[in-house]
Amino acid sequence: MPLQSRTLDQLIIDDEAAVSGIEAYRLLKTALRRSNQRFLVPATGDAGTVSWDRALFLNLTFWNAADGADVLCDEHIPADVVAHVAWHHVVGRAITGLGGPCQMGAAALFFSESIASAFDLYLIARLLPVTPDCDFIATQLPIMAEAAEQAGLPAAGFAALIEEVVRQPEQSFEDLRGLLLDALTALLPCGSAGEAVAVLEGFSGHRFEPLLHHFQLSNWILYARAYAVTSPASDQAVRALDTTLRQSPDALNWLIEHWLTD
Repeated sequence: MPLQSRTLDQLIIDDEAAVSGIEAYRLLKTALRRSNQRFLVPATGDAGTVSWDRALFLNLTFWNAADGADVLCDEHIPADVVAHVAWHHVVGRAITGLGGPCQMGAAALFFSESIASAFDLYLIARLLPVTPDCDFIATQLPIMAEAAEQAGLPAAGFAALIEEVVRQPEQSFEDLRGLLLDALTALLPCGSAGEAVAVLEGFSGHRFEPLLHHFQLSNWILYARAYAVTSPASDQAVRALDTTLRQSPDALNWLIEHWLTD
């Protein structure tokens, strides 16, 4: 089944009514439209669609930071995926600008993914009280709950955790962003399962530790090992940005004001 490229304007955005009232989403969508980001879909006239499993395989295995062309099952794209892809574009553009003409090192890749993934939790916090039946909540919350249960957090504990997230959307975003970045950075140099276990156990006191494996850390670590370049410029930019976000009273608002607002 051949694939062809589409711009965001050529796609149907699913579940957008649920997120259209969130300012950050609207700004991310605008940034993605301006970027002329391309997506890959089954060629017109070709029978059927790309299965979800195959699209996931292609995206996890062959995604390239240089072109960032995500494979979609058909000409529909979920609104949360729009936000996720937009964050990668926005963060990559910012780091490249701050670090001068440079390629993305592992730190920059991890920084970008930590922001994009933490925004998923922010969306849950914002959408659960007002649109609990939207597609994003209906699909993502059970998957997240299952990951937490497998990590040892019972259903009641997960429910309590989500209640905290709903009460503090912005702080939850930053807490998860920091955890993901710290975990990915610490796991990257590990040379054995034993070393990785010790690293993971070091995060056991963090409230979002039971959610770590929901975010496919292995794929990002393997991708960074295979493709990340040595880039002191981007590493320095990431360290400075990470410090700024950790010290900010509202990290998400900082990102919106500095990177999403003209």
